[in-house]
Amino acid sequence: QAQLFGVLLAATSNFLISVSLNIQKCAHLRLACQTEPKPYYRSKLWWCGITLLGLGDAGNFTAYGFAPIALVAPLGCVSVIGSAFISVLFLKKTMRAADILGGTLTVTGAYLLVTFAPNVPQELTARGVQNYLVSWPFLLYLILEIIIFCILLYFYKRKAVKHIMVLLMMVALLASLTVIAVKAVASMITLSVKGKMQLTYPVFYIMIFLMATTCAFQVKFLNQAMHLYDLTAVVPINFVFFTISAIISGVIFYREFQSAALLSVFMFLFGCLLSFLGVFVIARNKKEEHLQIPFIDCGHIPGQRLTSKIQPDSHSSSYGTLNNGDDSVKSQS
Repeated sequence: QAQLFGVLLAATSNFLISVSLNIQKCAHLRLACQTEPKPYYRSKLWWCGITLLGLGDAGNFTAYGFAPIALVAPLGCVSVIGSAFISVLFLKKTMRAADILGGTLTVTGAYLLVTFAPNVPQELTARGVQNYLVSWPFLLYLILEIIIFCILLYFYKRKAVKHIMVLLMMVALLASLTVIAVKAVASMITLSVKGKMQLTYPVFYIMIFLMATTCAFQVKFLNQAMHLYDLTAVVPINFVFFTISAIISGVIFYREFQSAALLSVFMFLFGCLLSFLGVFVIARNKKEEHLQIPFIDCGHIPGQRLTSKIQPDSHSSSYGTLNNGDDSVKSQS
């Protein structure tokens, strides 16, 4: 029952996240269409999206206290399906047959994920988390992750490489540490509420600091990716990267598949593959928004009224010449 509650909570939270991402993208598009664009953080619509994102993340945070990482993380596919259908309302997209097919594949994959997810004890004590932190598999994983992140950060800062893969890979690397910290904090809070106090251990506050720091940088890189690229490209790639990094971190840190049967592992991975395939079917052949913004808005030139054509007809005799009847042009000459 606890694991089922975690599944339902994670699915609902990811749906809220899909709504928030579409609202944020809508805010970016509205700001870009203004004659004097203002920073996105001054938009009320953008803050509305951020608020919903916070609620969704809070729900996901709670879900980690009831279900394993390998189950909660892949349920991010709900946000992908939600984004595909909600974008029809917020961003005036058109519903396609590929969206329906991709949604069907993703739902089927999610069902396999829920059915064959590892069933491991979710009560993690502070001492247990401390033992996991100093285990050699996690230390090797942490060193490798830091090296990869520093390389990506070098290209991002020094070489000004802001490709979508670079941005979202940094988000995924940070997210792998975030889910580890979230799982630990949520489990320790749950045990403390039940009467087994865990909040007096220093590792609890270390995990809170790790969670807050990695979340802040995730928001920075993810928001920049949404600002530079189309949402239909950001959401599926971010889902795939995040899911893979979260499952790997759960396997290495919490050893969630340590006692799982081979068939269960195979069906779980097959469910992941179906979810990934469904996500890319939804995002396939999606066109990015191209804002139709003129270089010069002639209707807003101070002191001037538009009384004649900007460019005469190419088949007329006056093509490429000034209009002789235009007194204002003569006076300026």
